[in-house]
Amino acid sequence: MELLTVDIDKPDDTNFILGQSHFIKTVEDLHEALFGAVPGIKFGLAFCEASGKRLVRSSGTDPASQQLAEKNALAIAAGHSFIVFLGDGFFPVNVLNAVKAVPEVCRIFCATANPTQVLVAQTDRGRGIVGVVDGSPPLGVETAEDVAWRRGLLRTIGYKA
Repeated sequence: MELLTVDIDKPDDTNFILGQSHFIKTVEDLHEALFGAVPGIKFGLAFCEASGKRLVRSSGTDPASQQLAEKNALAIAAGHSFIVFLGDGFFPVNVLNAVKAVPEVCRIFCATANPTQVLVAQTDRGRGIVGVVDGSPPLGVETAEDVAWRRGLLRTIGYKA
């Protein structure tokens, strides 16, 4: 086995969701779930088929996000993995439950806009995602001032009352 590191290639502020599922129907079901979760959502998704033609299957409402998903899915190249890129102004917190509710979805590895590396195991059978490195390590523990900032931010952006 060889352990590989694949960098997610994306614009700095672009959010994405990386996961694993189990069936070719994933592409259509994820598209429907995302489209139904947030009116006017812009996204692109790609799924690595693990048998048959073994193609990267893709869909979306935003061609640039769809191309980004295809490019990153090819780089990861792990069977039955999927990646969803969200367009400007759309966040994983708004769609994550809808994605997790898709019957084919087995797991979510991450949902982030951070710089991310995907840890991929390569064997004679193929590739599988072992985990992810999401962002950078902490520099310390938050202070009372940091807590006040965090609470204020969540209320300013409407996630807490």
